[in-house]
Amino acid sequence: MPELGKVDRDFFDEYIYPSLGANRDDVTLGPQHGVDFGVIDIGERAVAMASDPVFLMPSLGFERAAWFAFHILMSDVAVSGLPPTHLSVDFNLPPEITNEEFRTVWETFDEEARELGVSVVTGHTGRYAGCNYPMVGGATAVSVGEFDDLVRPDGASVGDRIVVTKGPAIEATGLLSIQFESLMAEQLDVATVADATDRFYDMSPVRDALTAAAAGPVTAMHDATECGIYGGLYEMARAAGVGIELETDRVPVQPGVRAACEFFDIDPWISISEGTLLAAVEPEGIDDVLAALESEGIPAADAGEVVEGSGLVVDGEPTAHPGVDPFWGTFEEYLGKLE
Repeated sequence: MPELGKVDRDFFDEYIYPSLGANRDDVTLGPQHGVDFGVIDIGERAVAMASDPVFLMPSLGFERAAWFAFHILMSDVAVSGLPPTHLSVDFNLPPEITNEEFRTVWETFDEEARELGVSVVTGHTGRYAGCNYPMVGGATAVSVGEFDDLVRPDGASVGDRIVVTKGPAIEATGLLSIQFESLMAEQLDVATVADATDRFYDMSPVRDALTAAAAGPVTAMHDATECGIYGGLYEMARAAGVGIELETDRVPVQPGVRAACEFFDIDPWISISEGTLLAAVEPEGIDDVLAALESEGIPAADAGEVVEGSGLVVDGEPTAHPGVDPFWGTFEEYLGKLE
């Protein structure tokens, strides 16, 4: 059976690339495995675009689930350094969703979009047999801005410092601990479980990315989604044709993360971490970027360096791309324990 989650680079290269339709001169950054967004040139203005599933987990409660779904959609264009501006969204809803439940979802989308200055431009909504949670459609988020403000995903240069916000396994901790809070409570104390569930609202890198990009010379950004910090840094290095060295003892680790990852028996460094920003920053800008993040209450650290070579080196050891994120298998396993 094929692995769950995003396809790997071999699949991408064999089945997707280079079958990409017509070649157009206005596409300045096209699809690449492990790269968050593409870019279109519309004449002195850049349009960054990213598409993702609408990921809606009713077990979180529809308001909380909608908050997370919205921020997933915004995160990939936010790491372009351009504030999100537009959204196209398609809801392929399960037949059982009620009108009131959908109202909660859409009102939450509207509230979050207004806060970020995002306008919904078009979309589609329907209930269909065979559609199931949590993947209930798809959307494309857009950021329009100046090319000078664009942070390309392949821009990391030798000598840049690597900034990591929040630390590992933010999403894995937040989602698993809320979904399986009752199981955790059988073995862990109340304070530890509360720390783990508190990670939920850390699961957006949007503010991290826009704050970092506005503060200093940031050369590349990536959100540490599937395969976590190790996977994200490996992808950043590959995109730029450089090496990255990481010192794990310098990376912040949020309360509840270690305990949750031990409980679920997953490696926090290769586990999905939506909300964790990875940024390459020119050395002269590192203090400004860290100060700006601190002023916003975002934990962050200078945890590594871009070097000559290729791939990822962790604490002095060459480290391959994880390939498979443990989150999806663990999620399915623990769902069975609730039944």
